[in-house]
Amino acid sequence: MSRKRRGPRLEKKIQLPQQTRREIGMIFLFTLAGLALLAYFNLAGRAGLFIDSALSGLLGTLRPLLPLLLIAIGGLLAKSPPRSLALLGLIIFSISLVSLTHLIQYPGGAGFTAVEQGLGGGYLGLFIAYPLYQLFGFWATAVILVALLFIALSLLASASFIQLLHALKQLLRYCMAIGIPLRNIFAKPRISGEYDEKPAEQELRFEEHPLDAASKEDAADTAQSPETLAGDESDPSAALASGLKILPRKRLGRIELPLDLLEKNGSKPVSGNIRARQEIIEKTLRNFGIAVEMGDVSVGPTVTQYTLRPAEGVKLASITALSNDLALALAAHPIRIEAPIPGKALVGIEVPNEQISTVRLREILESSEWQKRASPLTVILGKDVSGKPYISDLGRMPHLLVAGSTGSGKTVCLNTIIVSLLYQNSPDDLKLLLIDPKRVELPSYNEIPHLISPVITDVKQTVQALRFALIEMERRFGLLSTAGARDLKSYNEIKPTEERLPYLIIVVDELADLMVAAASEVEAAIIRLAQMARAVGIHLILATQRPSVDVITGLIKANITSRIAFSVASLIDSRTILDTAGAEKLLGRGDMLFISSELGKPKRLQGAYVSDQEIRKVVGYLRKVGAPEYVEITAQTSASIFNGAGATDDDSDPLLAEAKEIILQAGKASASLLQRRLKIGYARAARILDLLEAAGFIGPGDGAKPREILVSHEQS
Repeated sequence: MSRKRRGPRLEKKIQLPQQTRREIGMIFLFTLAGLALLAYFNLAGRAGLFIDSALSGLLGTLRPLLPLLLIAIGGLLAKSPPRSLALLGLIIFSISLVSLTHLIQYPGGAGFTAVEQGLGGGYLGLFIAYPLYQLFGFWATAVILVALLFIALSLLASASFIQLLHALKQLLRYCMAIGIPLRNIFAKPRISGEYDEKPAEQELRFEEHPLDAASKEDAADTAQSPETLAGDESDPSAALASGLKILPRKRLGRIELPLDLLEKNGSKPVSGNIRARQEIIEKTLRNFGIAVEMGDVSVGPTVTQYTLRPAEGVKLASITALSNDLALALAAHPIRIEAPIPGKALVGIEVPNEQISTVRLREILESSEWQKRASPLTVILGKDVSGKPYISDLGRMPHLLVAGSTGSGKTVCLNTIIVSLLYQNSPDDLKLLLIDPKRVELPSYNEIPHLISPVITDVKQTVQALRFALIEMERRFGLLSTAGARDLKSYNEIKPTEERLPYLIIVVDELADLMVAAASEVEAAIIRLAQMARAVGIHLILATQRPSVDVITGLIKANITSRIAFSVASLIDSRTILDTAGAEKLLGRGDMLFISSELGKPKRLQGAYVSDQEIRKVVGYLRKVGAPEYVEITAQTSASIFNGAGATDDDSDPLLAEAKEIILQAGKASASLLQRRLKIGYARAARILDLLEAAGFIGPGDGAKPREILVSHEQS
């Protein structure tokens, strides 16, 4: 038996040159730096979200510096020979900088909540700064960390301590020469427990705002009469209307509202037997001669959406017509059929869940969708039928109409929007004007620093508040024109911090009560604001429980294209709000349809819920931060400024002399004549006739007949 002779085993080792290994390591670190940078700007997909979230927890607000650190380490590794001491110095410098940043921003060990939100120096800074603080206190810890920074710089630069001090001195001189505000680098964010129990009293002082001659003439053409605008300097509303700006003694800065003020996630939805319901839907449609292929199922907080693909030649109308038959077969009412689903070649059948889940506001505040928001006016609406958080930009809406029957969730929706705005804007960046004729819901926000006035509950005060908003709008247009800015954002970018204008959000909880008391003035003011106020940062949010055409008029709907419809009683009410059916089939308790100019069809959402207890916690926290700076909104004149052609005053009108000439030439005086010749609205034409009658130029009205002219050409 012969045995095969086994030859010598050849083992080959792959050995790379040392320089090649260093270059591979450098490329690897550069790749990691690129991924970290892309993840920071949300350009790395789902993995990028995870990477950025992890880095946010590790390094906090300093995570944008990680790519620079990785590039520097890669550069040091690529050198021949590698600079080990410089590499060690770079690592010590990074750790010391993160720890010192956290210590300065959150002295005393505070910052656990902030670290969870990706603030401060992250967990790395917390785990180093906090133990040192407990052992040595604030100042000694700061000295230790600064000393480590200098040691790291010495290792990194291979320079002596004296040389480093000299270089630092030259750097500071350079920074001061070019005007870099170094004091803002380590600005201290405020978090829970860092405010005084009793905030300091806020003082109001007035300073004349410089306007050039052109802007003054523009303001004179569009603003109110001298008597409307004139007022004692102690009246803030008069001061604001006449081009004066209110300067607080102290800016509050950014307020970090803790998420602990809000309750955590609620219960999960129970959709029932999904497979059985799919078979029932398919069988019911097949019984009526409609062949379909069942698709995916999306379980939302309120409804479960069953998707299906109809066979070729099946009309969608034949499926939507079977809504009641499907509801009977599924023993679920009401169901809603979305045919087709926007962006998909599918039909969606929305069936109510057996158990509805509550969408908590905190849950959406912690979501990745909220973290990726780009606008400070982003508002939280709720979750869609697939359970995905849904947010929208109020600045792009730019106004919002909310309507629905009593108890359907309108007020909760308003509270959710207000609280979501408070969570991302300081009192310096956002002001609220809240109007609640019902006197029940919105007064709970009184005394928060974001208000420009106590919550208004009187109808007469509401008219004055809308008048104030119009005056403020005209004033802002003058400021933007003077600065050469096209909108509020560009204006604030070119102005220093103390001269920036805040956004102004006007919230009306019950529009119907105002329309009953002062329909013409309220409607005209809302229309004018809706048409023009977007550019100057003024936005309207209107709510009503009476969706009738005398409340939601055609002009209001034409100018407010973003609308939310909650559960209503009839198809007519749904069409009044949305111009389409669907709201009559909603389930109530926050179930809504949202439509905007960016959506082709209404989108079904389950509104986020914020309880009264949560609102009290948020309001109580804000009251501790600072006192409001109220602008007293008082009656200035009885003249209406809401007519479409422009403003008038009590005793005169810029077109009065021209109106006299027209009347004398025509030999008659009537409102329709002045409307045609002067191209003005009826309200202003009638006002001019009243002024001429009071001056003895024309006689009193006599029905539909033209008024008698009492003055001849020679007398005039």
